[in-house]
Amino acid sequence: MKDSPVPPPPAQSRPRHRDRHGRGMRGPVAPPQVPLAVTRADTFRDLVQDSVDRLERRWPQLADVDFVVMEVPGGAEDSVPLGGVLSASKGRPARVVVYRRPVELRTKSRDERALLVHEVVVEQVAELLGLSPESVDPRYGQD
Repeated sequence: MKDSPVPPPPAQSRPRHRDRHGRGMRGPVAPPQVPLAVTRADTFRDLVQDSVDRLERRWPQLADVDFVVMEVPGGAEDSVPLGGVLSASKGRPARVVVYRRPVELRTKSRDERALLVHEVVVEQVAELLGLSPESVDPRYGQD
């Protein structure tokens, strides 16, 4: 059978990585659809977006405002702010900023964090609109 048209099967090549127990290469700990794969920053952004969605139903003019999450405030200040607001200027919409790390450091659980994020967003929107926080969200301070 030396003149067979079918080539011989290739020799099994062994992988060059060390695989002691024959289980193959490790994959990710969790698939991307599982909440375990969601980062803390993504979770925090979701909390801010939930709060913004809640307020936009009552205040449609907030659709023109940029809501931004930043890690930490810049500059040296005596106290660390949880949020800030920048008024609109030429070519730039108004911006509400929520600082993630200071908020996370002041809370212990996800529920506390959600409440504090909402309070910060309400306070910054109130400052932007020139209103009291209670008029922006009647449930402010009651949670």
